[in-house]
Amino acid sequence: METIEGLVASISSFVWGVPMLTLLVGTGVYLTVRLKFMQFWALPHALKMIFAKEEGAKGEISHFAALMTALAATVGIGNIVGVATAITLGGPGAVFWMWLTGLVGMATKYSEAVLAVKYRKEGALGFKGGPMYYLTYGANMPWLGTAFAFFTACAAFGIGNMTQSNAVAEVLGSQLNIPTWVTGLVLLTLTALVILGGIRSIGRFTSYLVPFMIIVYVGFALVILVMNVDKIGGAFGLIFYHAFNPIAAGGGFAGATIAAAIRFGIARGVFSNESGLGSAPIAAAAAKTNDPVKQALVSMTQTFIDTLVVCTMTALIILMSPFWQEGVSAGQLTMLSFGHHLGATGVFVVSVATVLFAYSTILGWSYYGEKAFEFLFGSRLVRLYRVLFIAGVMVGAMLQLEFVWNFSDMMNGMMAIPNLIALLLLSNVVSSETSRYFKAR
Repeated sequence: METIEGLVASISSFVWGVPMLTLLVGTGVYLTVRLKFMQFWALPHALKMIFAKEEGAKGEISHFAALMTALAATVGIGNIVGVATAITLGGPGAVFWMWLTGLVGMATKYSEAVLAVKYRKEGALGFKGGPMYYLTYGANMPWLGTAFAFFTACAAFGIGNMTQSNAVAEVLGSQLNIPTWVTGLVLLTLTALVILGGIRSIGRFTSYLVPFMIIVYVGFALVILVMNVDKIGGAFGLIFYHAFNPIAAGGGFAGATIAAAIRFGIARGVFSNESGLGSAPIAAAAAKTNDPVKQALVSMTQTFIDTLVVCTMTALIILMSPFWQEGVSAGQLTMLSFGHHLGATGVFVVSVATVLFAYSTILGWSYYGEKAFEFLFGSRLVRLYRVLFIAGVMVGAMLQLEFVWNFSDMMNGMMAIPNLIALLLLSNVVSSETSRYFKAR
């Protein structure tokens, strides 16, 4: 078993090395140029489209519900622990590279959604789409579509299921002394109540849960920023300066080179917003729309909200507290930083946010995994998948999951490779669809 764990850890480290991060960001830069930097000038229109309704459009859920389902999967532990990890390992400058990843990632996310809606299919359980479909029917590479679906189905049980329930169990155990089996049983029940109803049930529930949890987290973050408005400029100064200058060791902080800032900023940015992995377009394909560009514009706002809003607020609060320089672990850094400014209330807010963010990730990824499973085995076995996924929540809450984390990272990286190939091969389709839409406007 140790040999297998070591092999998986090595493969995961290789998959998420410099070549993969370069490919992810490079694809985003390429698509940004091809789309004439549309994520900047089209963002106001995209934000308006979130609440738009198309009369007579085909699909399962609204633009808003599709966005909330995707946000449910991405606004998660990465926004709390991921940002802290980037700063701990890469210094304040890592946040700048997270922003850069988010900005070019908006073009990637947009392109994924265009292709997801354009090449989606209608089946027994409603519309279905995503990289496995645009690889098969757009790029004419069905074997790569099958590979993507396999990696997604596996990743869903890891990063989208067991690791999330384990994070909730740890928080509730440490803060409230709740036994892990109790947390697992409650999560299992809550998950079953939502996902057994399929995408419409998931969409309805996340349409309430996700706005609530983001508003609560961002609301308390804004309170802290207002309380410390005189420190905001200094925090931004640290981010911009150390993006291009190394930061020396001091206190308990080990210091960081520019290379470390770039590496960990990009890696945590991709982990947070998932642009390029190919997960979010699976939800986008279920949206009620007759135009691929309309849902793609809405999907693009997901990366903006996740990385450029939520992650930025977390980073500023961390940098306005002393703990990031004192060798505090990434797992505790955000909680202690909120607590530094708001006392016990801050600790409670981060604890609740961790629980809600992790639970929402379980819901979002349950749908991603289900659609990948359906692509591989057909719609008849989908209910079996849902049952297995629900059981995984209980298992995850009660186990130590270092192996599962490494396995999940490996599967996520393997998902990205066929998806990025498809985005590059089908960039002409994305460009032509975009030109058609905006010329018509």
